[in-house]
Amino acid sequence: MKLGLFTVLYADYSLSQIIELVESLGIHSLEIGVENYPKTSQLDEFTTDAEIGTLLEKLERHNIEISALSCQGNPLHPQADIAEHHHQGWRTTTAWARRLGVKHINVFSGCPGTPGGGSHPNWVTTAWPSEYRELLQWQWDEKVIPYWTKEVEFADKLGITQIAYEMHPGFVVYNPETLLRLRHAIGDNIGANLDPSHLFWQGIDPSATVRLLASENALFHVHAKDVLIDAQQIAVNGVLDTHSYADAKNRRWNFCTIGYGHSPGVWAEFIQTLRRFGYDGVLSIEHEDLLASRNEGLRHAVNFLENLLWTEPAPEAWWL
Repeated sequence: MKLGLFTVLYADYSLSQIIELVESLGIHSLEIGVENYPKTSQLDEFTTDAEIGTLLEKLERHNIEISALSCQGNPLHPQADIAEHHHQGWRTTTAWARRLGVKHINVFSGCPGTPGGGSHPNWVTTAWPSEYRELLQWQWDEKVIPYWTKEVEFADKLGITQIAYEMHPGFVVYNPETLLRLRHAIGDNIGANLDPSHLFWQGIDPSATVRLLASENALFHVHAKDVLIDAQQIAVNGVLDTHSYADAKNRRWNFCTIGYGHSPGVWAEFIQTLRRFGYDGVLSIEHEDLLASRNEGLRHAVNFLENLLWTEPAPEAWWL
């Protein structure tokens, strides 16, 4: 396995600066934010084929790969201008992937609104009253599956064979069941960008998720991101939380530096399970912590994971 970095942490850095930084930390992979919620594309500085060639040469010289391009957004947004903007961001990302020879893009599934119109997405979380189930069926049948069927076919023609959906509450794909619903409806190009943090706070076991998704060959990319659970808050108000991420004291859970939410034992089990079930790719660090600066939080994450990560090929069973 390799340690990676999701570059949105340093959105104000050039890619050249990020390459120098990660090399000094022993990171050998970059997940590059391109469009939509990542906001700033760190590829815009490269405008010619020659400049792209220079970038690829620099990455190779520093022994750094691109694990994925990321354009998390909501192309199903009920406001047409937002949906179109995010759709074009996705299409721009596919063009970059083709130019860079990247076959892997990380996305959100998106979330539509309602048949009657409206201006905001409507994330369905309950089965009753029955109109919620009717709305959910409409979202999947009329919006989600048609859009992604077309876009998966489009990407496949460009040689992009893995579209990895981050299971993120607020969007229609938020857990393993909804991810596999999309995959079974459309095809094998759809899989997961597995972010343990969003599973932890929902009460989902990331290691159990690895087993399930690996059995379906649907595990494409993995984030390394932790979350601190406030059990006392959850005991009173449950896991759903609409407090601002800036209001750390009153939230039921907060994103945190890796190791400050879950113990080394939990992360070791997760990494062992990934390896046991065939994932030997990148753990891409996504650092979001109000209590730790970018540089210090990243250093802590690297130091924590380096003690757990297997970087050499698995051996034969020499003791048999």
